[in-house]
Amino acid sequence: MRQRSTSRAFYELISSMRFAISLLTILGIASIIGTVLKQNEPYNNYLNQFGPYWFPLFEELGLYAVYNSAWFLVILAFLVLSTTACIVRQTQPMLKDMRSFREHAKEASLAAFLHHERLHTALPTDNAAQKIQAYLAANGFQSRAGAREDGVLLAAKQGSWTRVGYFLAHSAIVLICIGGLLDGNLPLKMQMALGGKTTTSGNQLISDIKPESRLGLDNWSFRGNVFIPEGKSSNVAILNVKDGILLQDLPFTVSLRKFHLEHYSTGMPKRFASDILITDKATGKSVEKTIEVNKPFEFDGIMMYQASFEDGGSRLHLLGHDLRTGGKTPFQTDATVGEAIKLKQDGLDYTLELGSFRPFNIENMANDEPAAETSKMATLEKHLGSGARSVSKKDLRNVGPSFEYKLRDSAGQAREYQNYMLPIEQDGAWYMLAGMRDTPAAPFRFMRIPMDQDGKPDSWFMIHSQLLDKSRHAEIANRFVATALGPDAGETVRERLRETTRKTLELFAIGGFESLGKFIESTVPAAERDKAADVFVKILEGSTWEAWKLARSAAGQPPLELDQKLGRLLRDSLNATSDSLHYGAPVYLQLASFEEVRATVLQVTRSPGKPVVYFGSLLLVLGVFAMLYIRERRLFVLIKHNGDALVALSANRKSMDVEETFQRHRKAIAALLDPATTPPAQS
Repeated sequence: MRQRSTSRAFYELISSMRFAISLLTILGIASIIGTVLKQNEPYNNYLNQFGPYWFPLFEELGLYAVYNSAWFLVILAFLVLSTTACIVRQTQPMLKDMRSFREHAKEASLAAFLHHERLHTALPTDNAAQKIQAYLAANGFQSRAGAREDGVLLAAKQGSWTRVGYFLAHSAIVLICIGGLLDGNLPLKMQMALGGKTTTSGNQLISDIKPESRLGLDNWSFRGNVFIPEGKSSNVAILNVKDGILLQDLPFTVSLRKFHLEHYSTGMPKRFASDILITDKATGKSVEKTIEVNKPFEFDGIMMYQASFEDGGSRLHLLGHDLRTGGKTPFQTDATVGEAIKLKQDGLDYTLELGSFRPFNIENMANDEPAAETSKMATLEKHLGSGARSVSKKDLRNVGPSFEYKLRDSAGQAREYQNYMLPIEQDGAWYMLAGMRDTPAAPFRFMRIPMDQDGKPDSWFMIHSQLLDKSRHAEIANRFVATALGPDAGETVRERLRETTRKTLELFAIGGFESLGKFIESTVPAAERDKAADVFVKILEGSTWEAWKLARSAAGQPPLELDQKLGRLLRDSLNATSDSLHYGAPVYLQLASFEEVRATVLQVTRSPGKPVVYFGSLLLVLGVFAMLYIRERRLFVLIKHNGDALVALSANRKSMDVEETFQRHRKAIAALLDPATTPPAQS
């Protein structure tokens, strides 16, 4: 008995409307999360976004794939069960109510209706009943007469089919949820639980992926991406599952003939499309098609969408400049986007991981006027960090190709770099921009390598090599002292300046302007720091000029006359040399030329639940319209033998026209019951 009552209570719970609405509320909140938070991204992206504390918590909650999470699918299943139970529970009472005329309603109940009125009739009861029944039929009512001792009750109804809207709407919810279950990863979860399927890492060749990480052609529901470079083909889709992948075999092969890409002036993609050739494996039949955004194509029950595009393995020709002390001549190397190569030239022991390549970049090149410096220490400090300044104005320009890469040392530590191929104008001068960041979440900090009078960065590399070579500091100091002091200067003064210059070059070679700033703060009183900073900057600029002349002489190049333009180049070279000490790499890679290869990313889906969802959506629309626009009206006319009559009207919902409808029928019925009063109203 107790077991029976528990089962009954459970049935009443799941079949209650409140329980179904609660489930719908939870699904609505989950859908908001799934809309706000981008779904099915690589886990590294979420780790960088949320950090080590929130990332595992959100992972346990399944927020990175809400619509495929176990709890979401369980709620869908319970909603199907609950709504189905609601339909089953309400079907018999509703059908009974639809068929019922309520011809046995009591007079007291009718008199309690909001819309009712008592009338008088001089006609015999049977005659009056016949006239009223004819009127009801002419106005679209179905009626039934119920005889009683004191007279007859005519019970009429119209619009009972509004109850069909209830069944349609609730059946639509069931179908939509079933479609969601079919198109969710419930089949995939079952295969992983029962079929021995396991995810694998994406850092391997497709041919090396084992069968337990591949899904066969009989998989009836999936959603994955197909990556195809130009001129290549693919017959598998990649499914991202948590922090791994699964391969889904396709019944056809997709070849990319040509990828089309158009941009707005801001650099945002305006149109991208793929010219593809689809070849069926079973029949050998081929179909050519152009797929673009919002124009999908279906083949063999699988829908293909233009999702995005990527680099397809562009070939980059790089020129490596050694930034180490006593660095060798530049070397050439070739690398393919997405691959890793070893850099072993001249004692280097690094792995170059080429991440991405962009053939053009639209950047905002506007710049605000720099604020006036208030002290020499501020002049010194402004050289620290990035050479790029923040901007507020807009001056969009195409600054040319760029590429990103990682340099990984023998210990496995890596930094990420971004270099531009072409020089970029900033503040009236031209620079090669070389960006660096320690973590993917951090912004790039750029080193600005100045271009010389020949439009090349060669002069900076010459100056850089001389300034950071400690074996050259003594000679540079001697040349600077000989230039800075006249012939009348005593040897003591010369030796002091020579020692100061060597010390300045030594500090600068360790950490650039940062080392000099720390030295000044630790050894010079606060009141004298601006003056000391001014002296150090002048010594550095003079030493840099001597280092440049020394390097040009060693290279057999003619001497230069220092002017305003070369003076700025000199200062920019000094700034870039200081930044290079925080660059974190022994080599600067310059993009010499490239061979671009584009790739398309197509999303392929097999969705058996899609027609179910569409059909459910149609039923939902029909059900809502039926409930809103089919109005149920029940009209009761009680005719008593003593000449009294009662008219009452009920409606399934309150609306503005109920009162008008009642008054219209009341006047018409009153005229039929007492023809001597007013002529009956036309229906």
